[in-house]
Amino acid sequence: MATAIPTPEGDVTDERALVAGLRNSDAHSYERLVRDYGGAMLAVARRFHRDEDDARDAVQDAFVAAFRAIPFFREDARLSTWLHRITVNACLMKLRSARRHPTSSLEELLPRFDDTGHHVESPMEWSSDAEALADVPELRTRVRACIAKLPDSYRAVLICRDIEEMDTAETAKSLGISVENVKTRLHRARQALKTLIERECGELVEAG
Repeated sequence: MATAIPTPEGDVTDERALVAGLRNSDAHSYERLVRDYGGAMLAVARRFHRDEDDARDAVQDAFVAAFRAIPFFREDARLSTWLHRITVNACLMKLRSARRHPTSSLEELLPRFDDTGHHVESPMEWSSDAEALADVPELRTRVRACIAKLPDSYRAVLICRDIEEMDTAETAKSLGISVENVKTRLHRARQALKTLIERECGELVEAG
């Protein structure tokens, strides 16, 4: 499920006043936007970019895009939701343009099978109470850390599809890859993530 940027304390009228100030190029409104939303936007960017400088650059790009697009902001939308989407787009654009990092291999994280088609290593049995596990703060923290360990190209697809809830076609367009590549990377990323979670969170997810 997509995790939107949280809305700072304040009512809708207060948010509208902020938007009005931004449209009037009010310096204090710009400062408030950065102060109130910058941290949450950086948290979103860090999911896509492991390098801190890359994450901060993406947030800077997102703010520039937001300042330019504020005249077109719809009054019936939430500013936090709008900024979240702009931040995600900025991260995806940066990933598309960053061809300097080679794609890492996932092979050692993928399941292995013997000549009979059976698992070489028996997969872990997960607790049937998955929803309860999802509410365990320590597990959520460890899962986020596991996602961060995935290679960039696989992590980006996983985040787009499973966290941002983008469809396959939208993910392909955003990342500049084919629909088939999205499907393949997503399948492999999910398998690799399961392996990482079993390694890092075994005592929390193991049945019994």
